[in-house]
Amino acid sequence: MSKLWGGRFAKKTDSLVHQFNASIGFDARLYDEDITGSIAWAQGLVGAGVLAEQEASAIAAGLEQVRAEFATGAFAFTPDDEDVHTAVERRMTEIVGPVGGKLHTGRSRNDQVATDFRLWVMRACDEMQVWLANLQQALIESAEANLNLPLPGYTHLQHAQPVTWGHWALSHFWPLTRDAKRFTQVWEQASVLPLGSAALAGTAFPVDREFLAWALGFTAVSPNSLDAVSDRDFAADFLYAAAMTGLHLSRLSEQLILYSSSEFGFVRLDDGYSTGSSLMPQKKNPDTLELTRGKSGRLIGNLMGLLSTLKGLPSTYDKDLQEDKEPIFDAFDTLGLALPVMAGLIRTLQLRPERMAAQLESSLLATDLADYLVKKGMPFRQAHGVVGRAVQLAEEKGVDLTAVSLPELQSISELFGEDVTAVFQITTALANRSVSGGTAPDALKSQLQQAKNVTAKPQR
Repeated sequence: MSKLWGGRFAKKTDSLVHQFNASIGFDARLYDEDITGSIAWAQGLVGAGVLAEQEASAIAAGLEQVRAEFATGAFAFTPDDEDVHTAVERRMTEIVGPVGGKLHTGRSRNDQVATDFRLWVMRACDEMQVWLANLQQALIESAEANLNLPLPGYTHLQHAQPVTWGHWALSHFWPLTRDAKRFTQVWEQASVLPLGSAALAGTAFPVDREFLAWALGFTAVSPNSLDAVSDRDFAADFLYAAAMTGLHLSRLSEQLILYSSSEFGFVRLDDGYSTGSSLMPQKKNPDTLELTRGKSGRLIGNLMGLLSTLKGLPSTYDKDLQEDKEPIFDAFDTLGLALPVMAGLIRTLQLRPERMAAQLESSLLATDLADYLVKKGMPFRQAHGVVGRAVQLAEEKGVDLTAVSLPELQSISELFGEDVTAVFQITTALANRSVSGGTAPDALKSQLQQAKNVTAKPQR
């Protein structure tokens, strides 16, 4: 056997066209799903009266032998293997003989590849959940160990209000939870059986598609054969989920790059997750974080590429859809390295509380000073202006806000009293934010427990 088609052709495919047309270089990684789907299809053909049980058993045994050859690296490709489906069927027929030619009855590569691809994406989503959960656990461990360690919080990369390391670490936990939910949704979108749709109009043999869905672990059967062979929404959804995960890893990386710089010095990266300079002996570069940040652009590009391919397709299956797999495989492989690497980096990260404390300046408590006036009865908008003038006075005098005397504060507002000094405590500012999601110790404990309860889980 050579190609799965060609009876109406009088001329052999040009060798360069064969190379251009072939997908075996990347879709060979679908071999396991292809074999699993083919075994189920053989059973479906038994129910349809096309195959005898003995024939289906022989085909299944041959396919399992092919699976073992792939798994051990013993499988030998031939020049005519243009895709994984050709390779598997060709080798299976070599093993079992002419009965192997019955397997493709009523089936097209259109519904075959759609089935294989969906099965692969479902498995990939489960693996993503494991990797996401590992990084989430690393962030939980870091947060729990330093739950109430204060450091400056930033907006516009300017000092804003005090937060804690635990609060900061968990702020990067929750985006990963949303990523996990997206991969759960992708799994659900992919879990629709296209097998039985044939090329575009549905198979002519009475195959029980509900049985096939059950046998292969799908949760639904596609309702329209035209849509079933062309639908790649699940692939775009996977790439969107991957791109969002990359975006969240990039933001985490960017902040850790800043925090590990000499200017901040809040953290020190482990040597195992850093590299050096070929010229400057003193350098310790955050290349792991920079690569993670950079690969987010690659993941976004994969999504844009597939969307651009899909937007112009006029019919059911078009050869353009061969372009759907490489970006998916690349996104999976990229995150399959980035997520575990980031988990290891977080677990080995050394915090430097003394450098954080050095940046806890009194201006971080300006909002608390305004809140003090509000509690004295002043409208917040007026209190905002009053404290702004106090900050300006401190800047003009070249002193810290805490060094502005009580008489000077009272010259701005008579509501300032001797109890105002209690405002200038970082621990008080943190404790005052006791709402759910705030920085108070009890709120942080509650958030930490909530995080422990929602880590990512595979679908099966």
